[in-house]
Amino acid sequence: MRASLKDVAARAGVSVRTVSNVVNGAASVSEKTRERVQRALDELGYRPNLAARSLRAGRTGLIGLVVPELHSPYFGELAGLVVEAAQRRSWTVIIDQTHGRADVERRLLEGTHAPIVDGLIISPWALGAEELAERAGATPMVLLGERDPGRLADHVAVDNVLAADEATRHLLEAGRRRIAAIGPQPGLRNGTAEQRLAGYRRALRRAGLDPDPALEVPVATLHRAAGARAMARLLDAGGPAPDAVFAFSDELALGVLLVARERGLQVPGDLAVVGFDDVEDGRYANPSLTTVSPDKAQIAERALQCLADRIYSPGSAVPPQRITVPHRLVARESTGHPRPRVEEAADRTDGRGPAS
Repeated sequence: MRASLKDVAARAGVSVRTVSNVVNGAASVSEKTRERVQRALDELGYRPNLAARSLRAGRTGLIGLVVPELHSPYFGELAGLVVEAAQRRSWTVIIDQTHGRADVERRLLEGTHAPIVDGLIISPWALGAEELAERAGATPMVLLGERDPGRLADHVAVDNVLAADEATRHLLEAGRRRIAAIGPQPGLRNGTAEQRLAGYRRALRRAGLDPDPALEVPVATLHRAAGARAMARLLDAGGPAPDAVFAFSDELALGVLLVARERGLQVPGDLAVVGFDDVEDGRYANPSLTTVSPDKAQIAERALQCLADRIYSPGSAVPPQRITVPHRLVARESTGHPRPRVEEAADRTDGRGPAS
């Protein structure tokens, strides 16, 4: 027999209304109570009647997730975490990608999914804040990434300036002085590369070093091939070689490691390398990759909580939130450190490693 809200409430020792709030993702439930109710939901195998709930509430239980690239390890991992967090709220996620194209971002913001989704999470690469504001509709929306939306919508992001500063400082503290930055993207408007470049330069200046334009290598994408091409250009340019690279994504850093190996450079002896994103590939690179690890699980959870607050409290006077999620530097072999013990232990037990 199918479990009801009343059954779950009896098992958890709470009211039916509290169970309903947990199922619907409402923010009014304490974390301790939410965990107790979720255990009861899991134990009883409760599954909501989505059709009936949609008819009663005028909602579909569907949310949209729009990212630039699904083949990117970072966005692939993030999408998986969004789906997992949405499932805990009995939501289904519709995923689309834009390839960073302004026309696709416009089309999706103007309502391709509007008739069927209750809310939208989007990571825009091409549209500026002004155009995002013009195209924002009545559907609740959360912005991810570095585009500053002003007071347009809830916004969840990492402090890229601080993170890049810490990554560069890690290299400086290891005695490196000719630190290259691979990843500036002057042709994009999303702000990611601009902020990471600002953090890189800030750390250099604090150490008494003037940023060298010859060591700032722009790229068209954040992919492995772009990192390999950038590293080859840097080594072929003549002059003193860099003794370290801060790559603005782990994919770029993996391309750097490939070219370094092909050119006979020892990592980290001749060249130390730091990436950004903490994707799984970097943990199993040879050498394993030191990286900035954004808390991707918290990005997913906070974005969904923002949506839930807007969906279940329509017309709320609460102003849009700007949420900065934590990050940490994970030191590994590419800067002369052993892999973290927690990762090695996870490998031995066939675990997936720590959440990013």
